[in-house]
Amino acid sequence: MKVFSRNLALLLPGLLIVLLVSHCNHQTTSQPVVKAPVDPVVAKIGEYVITKGELEKKLLTELYPNQYNYFNEETEPADAKSVLLQMIAEKAMIIEARKQGRLEDETVNAPIKKYRDRRLASLLVQNHLKEMKDKITATESEIEQRMQADPNANRTRVKAMLESTKARIIVFQYYNQLCKKFHIKKLSENFTQAIQIHQRLLNHPKTPQKIKFIRNYQIKDEMTPEEKNIVLATHDYGKVTLEDWFNALCEPSPPNRPKNLNTPKGIEQLLDRALSIPMYVFEAKLQNLDKDENFLKQVREYEDTRLLSKAKSDIYKQVTEPTNEQIVDYFNNNKEAFRTGRFLNIDQIWCEDLKTAKQVKAELDSGKDFESVKQEHSLAKKSKAFKRYPSNEGLFWKDLWQAEPNDIIGPIKGFYGQQIKWRIVKILKKETGEIKEYSDKMTNSIKNGIMSKQRTTLIAEYGHELLKKYPYKIYTKRIENIDPLNIQ
Repeated sequence: MKVFSRNLALLLPGLLIVLLVSHCNHQTTSQPVVKAPVDPVVAKIGEYVITKGELEKKLLTELYPNQYNYFNEETEPADAKSVLLQMIAEKAMIIEARKQGRLEDETVNAPIKKYRDRRLASLLVQNHLKEMKDKITATESEIEQRMQADPNANRTRVKAMLESTKARIIVFQYYNQLCKKFHIKKLSENFTQAIQIHQRLLNHPKTPQKIKFIRNYQIKDEMTPEEKNIVLATHDYGKVTLEDWFNALCEPSPPNRPKNLNTPKGIEQLLDRALSIPMYVFEAKLQNLDKDENFLKQVREYEDTRLLSKAKSDIYKQVTEPTNEQIVDYFNNNKEAFRTGRFLNIDQIWCEDLKTAKQVKAELDSGKDFESVKQEHSLAKKSKAFKRYPSNEGLFWKDLWQAEPNDIIGPIKGFYGQQIKWRIVKILKKETGEIKEYSDKMTNSIKNGIMSKQRTTLIAEYGHELLKKYPYKIYTKRIENIDPLNIQ
């Protein structure tokens, strides 16, 4: 059993197996079909549509404080139309990138191919596990036997572990079947060369390294064409080269890479990993799984993500570094934004709704103790007083900062996890901080902040130009009642 698990760990990550098993089990439970409410379309451009739900989700992300904000500048509130225009402009960037053939760019195409192959492999394995479900399900006797060996074990976890192990074995057996089907032949006579080249890249890189692990650029720059093309395995659809093998090595983070790659066994185990995805992909295509609508939709969405990233990165290249004089001038003209040490010490009562918040405020105004009211009404009864900074509160900072120590203010809104909720806030301490004189230590943060603003401006200008080129439609009536602060 342990041998199967070790070998399969090189074929599919354990977490993926657990997720696939969970998915297969979930699918077997008959549930009534409930139609989801229709999410109205609020904008169209080309073949793309943007729904109200997507707009509201984006609005929420725009409201949250920017953790990369380099200055203590007040956050401007987002509004539905401006955010929607930004979303439409991004779709226009994707359309333009496709038109310009950016899908052929290696930096775009390579990750898309990797994503497509992995999604297809996952779909194949998922379908196979569904077919083999009866052999995956842990029996009561198996669970009881394991529970007897460890009475303190959690029954649900024991069941999941047993089924995960069974799934691993089934997938390993399936992989071996595919190897036979596609006539996999491993060229073990070339494993010695693979060991030697691996040891050279690991222990004697051309660029000295403090931490020993092989980098992607070494595969590209430190291997000769002949070394890259050393064949480690052949099959009906082609071959697996040493370059493919090294690419498989570099996928996991260094701590998770095999430690036995100085042995033929280690080379072969990692070779199975390099072989597994292609084998699954070949079989998936034979089963026409690459025509699956949901799969094609996922790939298309990932393509859009990569194309948008590429379009933006190309624009970012136009950003210029500010001179030292510009950096100092910016500081002198925006000194208040560089105030340090400004904070509030607050305690707060989070409320389920506005009605509750008003009731809480009335009780406090009548003289009731803050802590006792919190214990009765708050959504977070165990919360304690703590410090809040402008970067934590974003657009809500202004309302808080206007209050003075011992004031109890509200109802006002704030960020409660991933939601916006009503609260009553007690100001315990107010520290105004100080504006420090300019020093060289500020140079990098000011420079990064200026360049970040340049990027934002350039992207906005590029999007504006594209919206002149590509027609779009906004359904104004469907967004006119959207209040970002009321989105839940």
